Amino acid sequence: MSTFGILLFTVTPGFIIMIAVLVVIIAVFIVLYILGKKAQKKQDEQQAMMQANKQYVTMLVIDKKKLSVTKSGLPQTVINQTPKYLRWQKLPVVKAKVGPQMVTLISDDKIFDSLPLKKEIKAGVSGLYIVDFKGAHGKIAAPEKKQKKGFARLIEKLQEKAGAKPL
Repeated sequence: MSTFGILLFTVTPGFIIMIAVLVVIIAVFIVLYILGKKAQKKQDEQQAMMQANKQYVTMLVIDKKKLSVTKSGLPQTVINQTPKYLRWQKLPVVKAKVGPQMVTLISDDKIFDSLPLKKEIKAGVSGLYIVDFKGAHGKIAAPEKKQKKGFARLIEKLQEKAGAKPL
């Protein structure tokens, strides 16, 4: 144990270990913050490029499911280009008839639930990716909200009472 005459307390090994762990945790948070900012910037650039390259196509949505990349029916070149650690992750896959051709497309997560089945839509497509859509013939009815179950409903009620934003 060492003592410092100015500080008036002893510096124990446990205190030194606690400070070292705290410094490591702060360093990890700083690195994650920097990497997160870089990833966000890259995602914004890609989103802007997709919005610039989208074309509206009339299509009939036949089926929509969340499938892994290997089982999705996408072209083999797309599957080969997907990193190995992402191949198990499920994608929102839409099977649609575009003109006379059946096509497998990937949908944006935000619009996947609102895509109507067995209806004709005008979809903004960028490559194999559905960015947005409009109803081809009039308005499309909003999908029904799924009923939340037990614990999620309780948390939502508590947040509503507290005035907090829902998750």
